[in-house]
Amino acid sequence: MSNPDSEAEGVMKEFSAGADAAGTRLDQWLAAALGPDFSRNRVQALIRQGAVAVNGQAITEAKRKMAEGDRVAIEMPEPEPAEPIGEDIPLDILYEDDQLIVINKPAGLVVHPGAGNWTGTLVNALIHHCGDSLSGIGGVKRPGIVHRLDKDTSGVMVVAKTDKAHKALSEAFADHGRDGDLERAYVALVWNIPARLTGTIDAPLGRAADRVRRAVVPETRDDARHAVTHYTVLERYGQADSRSVEAALVECRLETGRTHQIRVHMAHIGHPVVGDPDYGTAFRTKANRLPEELKAKVQGLPRQALHARLLAFRHPDTHMLMRFEAPMPLDMAGIVEGFRKL
Repeated sequence: MSNPDSEAEGVMKEFSAGADAAGTRLDQWLAAALGPDFSRNRVQALIRQGAVAVNGQAITEAKRKMAEGDRVAIEMPEPEPAEPIGEDIPLDILYEDDQLIVINKPAGLVVHPGAGNWTGTLVNALIHHCGDSLSGIGGVKRPGIVHRLDKDTSGVMVVAKTDKAHKALSEAFADHGRDGDLERAYVALVWNIPARLTGTIDAPLGRAADRVRRAVVPETRDDARHAVTHYTVLERYGQADSRSVEAALVECRLETGRTHQIRVHMAHIGHPVVGDPDYGTAFRTKANRLPEELKAKVQGLPRQALHARLLAFRHPDTHMLMRFEAPMPLDMAGIVEGFRKL
């Protein structure tokens, strides 16, 4: 194998495969090419994220076999700071003990530091708030994120403060409640009224072309992930005629927890979430037919109208069933009230 054409992190690295690469798995060969600073697990994660291309074509299958002369390009992520720092950011705390903390996350708050958001995140806020009560997740004093909400989705989240709680809650979320009492319910304001008042969307999700968004993909695709959403129509707005704008308030319950799952699934069946900047752009002009006051509210909403209203789980220490609800935030509630007046 050759040396990389570029050595700096945060840029594209390129490699050429020699004769010794023939028949070797992509992840194995690339881990060796990148050197000891990159584990095979990290390389596999980058491949799954679509950051690796072979001969100009994005590859998401780590076991893809190499051939002599292959040109491999990998888009290296920006280096992350060693540890996030605490920041005095207000938190709406629903419950807290020495094992965990439950918060009502506002829209606009990023959960975890990452590219473009190294500060001002929920993790930074929790480190400041918890202080010495964090006993060390993985040997480091930081909160244990066991599930996430999109930046612009509001609602209930639980975060572990100890290794014990982190392990138990992670297992519960990974199991999606099939063998336990995990329960997650969201409310979403969507365009148009679903023909059926209850339904199940069973459609695998994978990466879209831009690698940030998700899309419904064939289950045979390498990056396809099983995804199931159950929905119930709570309220219907508008009339079924050509002059009226229709919308509905729906409750969505997750059987799986994939990135952007509710937003992609609802858009897939023709009912994108109102205000969704990624999956609802084709419906943006529908707001022009609303009464002026409601039109201004819908067009001024800087996020998707999606809220995690309910989270239930068993406490990792006491094993008591805990249930938390958060009311719909004012920005979303104001728009829902406007639709009710239609």
